[in-house]
Amino acid sequence: MPRISAGERVFHMQCKLEKITMPEQEYQFHDSRKWRFDFAWPEQKIAVEVEGGTYAKRTKSRHTTGVGFDGDCEKYNAAAENGWRVFRYSTKQVNAFIAIRQMKRVLKGCHAED
Repeated sequence: MPRISAGERVFHMQCKLEKITMPEQEYQFHDSRKWRFDFAWPEQKIAVEVEGGTYAKRTKSRHTTGVGFDGDCEKYNAAAENGWRVFRYSTKQVNAFIAIRQMKRVLKGCHAED
């Protein structure tokens, strides 16, 4: 299992504290590729990706290199093609409660349709 980032740990804790339906972690959404979402609500086809390393000065994040960015585009476009809504956040946005507030609104909207 991949290493869990600090931002992912915080988002997971926020889900618990806000008492929203717990997402699946490291959810493999594609049949023929090993692509995974950091967090997913498969029934609603909603995913959260916490993009780490976006503000790191000394270390390069895979997401900020050309090859890594291209790979992310391929992954997110395949997800969209298959009906997924993918929400992407930096660790800074997770720590500022931006991600959890938006996901509460999004998930509440999904349950209103039930």
